[in-house]
Amino acid sequence: MSSAKIVWTKIDEAPALATYSLLPIVQAYARGTEVEIETADISLAGRIIANFADALPSERQIPDWLARLGELAKTSDANIVKLPNISASVPQLQAAIKELRAKGYDIPQYPEEPKNDEDRRLRERFAVVLGSAVNPVLREGNADRRAAVSVKKFAQKNPHKMMKPWPESGSKARVAHMKEKDFFENERSTTVEKATDVRIEFVAADGMNVLFFPGDPKTVKDATDVAVVLPELVAAFEGQLRPGVVTDTFGDGKVLKRQYGFSHFPALVFVRGGDYVGAITRIQDWADYLEQVSDLLVAPPRRAPGFSIPVVTEGNA
Repeated sequence: MSSAKIVWTKIDEAPALATYSLLPIVQAYARGTEVEIETADISLAGRIIANFADALPSERQIPDWLARLGELAKTSDANIVKLPNISASVPQLQAAIKELRAKGYDIPQYPEEPKNDEDRRLRERFAVVLGSAVNPVLREGNADRRAAVSVKKFAQKNPHKMMKPWPESGSKARVAHMKEKDFFENERSTTVEKATDVRIEFVAADGMNVLFFPGDPKTVKDATDVAVVLPELVAAFEGQLRPGVVTDTFGDGKVLKRQYGFSHFPALVFVRGGDYVGAITRIQDWADYLEQVSDLLVAPPRRAPGFSIPVVTEGNA
C-alpha cells in the first residue's frame, strides 16, 4: 500500500502541454517508492461532464474532481505544491459544449439569453464550471498564500538587508520596468472596507470616447464592416475620437442595448467625460458617418447610460 499520494490535475491549454512532458518523468521517478500518482480531470470538458453526470450513461460519467479537491484542500494532510491555472470564458464554454455534443455527450446548450426560469437555472448550473467560479475552490485551506499578520509585522520591523534600494543592497539582481506606456503607468488599484456599489467610467483627458459594440460576429453580419470603419473614423477625425471595444461578456445583448441606448448591433456609442452623447447603429455610408460623427462631436450630452464600462482611460490609448 502506498504511504503517500500525489494528485496531478488534468487541465487545459499550456498546463496540459506541460503535463504531457512532465508527468511521465514524475511517474518514472516515483516508481517503486510507495508514492501513488493519481490524475484528476478538472479540465473544462471534465468539469462540464461531471456537472451534468445525471444526463449521461454511467460509462460516460466521471467524478466531480473539483469538489473532491476542494474538500481535500481544507484538510491538514493536503499540501498544494502548485495551484493549477484555471480559465474558462463563456465563448470557451460554448466551444467545449459544441465539441462534447459532437462526440455524443448529451450536454444541454448554454442559454445565452435566458427566456424562462428553466433557462436561468441551467445558466446558473453552467456558471460553476467557469474559471471565475473554479479558482476560489482550490484556494481554500492551506492553499491560502497570505502571510500571517505576525509574520508581516516582524518583516516590517526587521527588513532583510536585501530590501534596501538597488544598488545599495549589494544585490546583483534588480527589477526593471517601463515607466510609461504600459500597465505600470495606467493601472490603478483600490481597497474598500465593505461591500459597496462601484461606478468607474471612461474619462478622457480630451476628445470623445467611442465605444464599439460588435455583438456576435456569427449573427451580426455588419460587425466586421464596422470594425474596419472605426479605425478609419479615428484617423479621419485626427485624435478627436478615443476608441474602445465592448464585448458581450454576460451574453445578454438586450441588456446592453437597453443600458447604452442603442437599438441594433453593431453600434458605436459616443461618450464624453462619462456622459452619453449618442449612438450610430448598423453599417452606414462613409459620408453619413462623417456627418453624424461631426454632429455628435459638438452635441451636448443627452442622458447618462444605464451602466458604465469599468475602464478609466488616461493619456494615450
